[in-house]
Amino acid sequence: MTVLLYVLMFGASVVITLGGCALFTNGIEWLGKRLKVPEGAVGSIFAAVGTTLPETSIPIIAIFFGTGRERTEVGLGAILGAPFMLSTLVLPILAGLLLLYGRMGKRAPTFKLNYREVRVDLAFFLVAYGLAMACVFVPVTVFRYAVAVVLVLMYLIYMKTKFSAEHGDALDLEPLYLARRSARPSYTLIALQGVLGLLGLVGGAHLFVTAAKSMAGELNVSPLLLALLIAPLATELPEMSNSFLWLYQKKDTLAVGNVTGAMVFQGTFPVSVGLVGTNWDLTPSALAAMSLALLAVGLSFVQLLGSGHWRPWLLGGTSVLYLAFTLYLYGS
Repeated sequence: MTVLLYVLMFGASVVITLGGCALFTNGIEWLGKRLKVPEGAVGSIFAAVGTTLPETSIPIIAIFFGTGRERTEVGLGAILGAPFMLSTLVLPILAGLLLLYGRMGKRAPTFKLNYREVRVDLAFFLVAYGLAMACVFVPVTVFRYAVAVVLVLMYLIYMKTKFSAEHGDALDLEPLYLARRSARPSYTLIALQGVLGLLGLVGGAHLFVTAAKSMAGELNVSPLLLALLIAPLATELPEMSNSFLWLYQKKDTLAVGNVTGAMVFQGTFPVSVGLVGTNWDLTPSALAAMSLALLAVGLSFVQLLGSGHWRPWLLGGTSVLYLAFTLYLYGS
């Protein structure tokens, strides 16, 4: 009976997450239309920042309001875990889903993207995260603080770049769910729906984690495997849910921008918090996660430079880095 309860909790978390995803993506699309911003900015800025803000609060609270050595470990783990998961797991899953949708006949198995904008996202991340890694090998406080300021400035420049991009074709939108009869819904209703959707995404993810932890305890699953395979999935569940829905709707710019935009945000603002609030003294495991994230994004970037587009099967190959890291931690 207990296991059945946990299965029902899993099911409820999926329903809540999907409902929140539908509300949030629809609201974000309408916000972009009302503000007349480029489609790339809708996915890379509005959606990306909106879904990462809840998890971004974790390192801030841990570092500045926590106590003991654990505060640093929790804070740095949250800061470095997000880019690693996005680059080695979420993007490969997105590529795999694209191939799956193609086999199902739902759409063509190729990304329809403005790859120049994707290159901008990846380049910003590589430079920012590379500077952050340099601080590990240059343990000078002034240098660390200077890099933190540079990272914040980089994200502001990134935002300006996205908002000043050319407008593409107008999005084909469904009516706002909270105002189905309105051809021009108010900002109040758009904001309300966006907040409700975000609460659904966060609530569904938390329920997912609760069910996973409880079931792991019931079935005597290793806490290490739980931390590696379950908790990270739940942390990035909002970004994944939004991107998977947009990919199914053939809104590839929004789907990919939501992930790459989240990577840029996670590689700049939260990292700057870690640079200022800690000594940035990384463990071998944390440094490995950082290196693998840079490697995964670097390989994706090189693929674009070489062929001008992404091959989904090749992009999905970076998931090997996630699996390798899992085995490394399990054996250490």
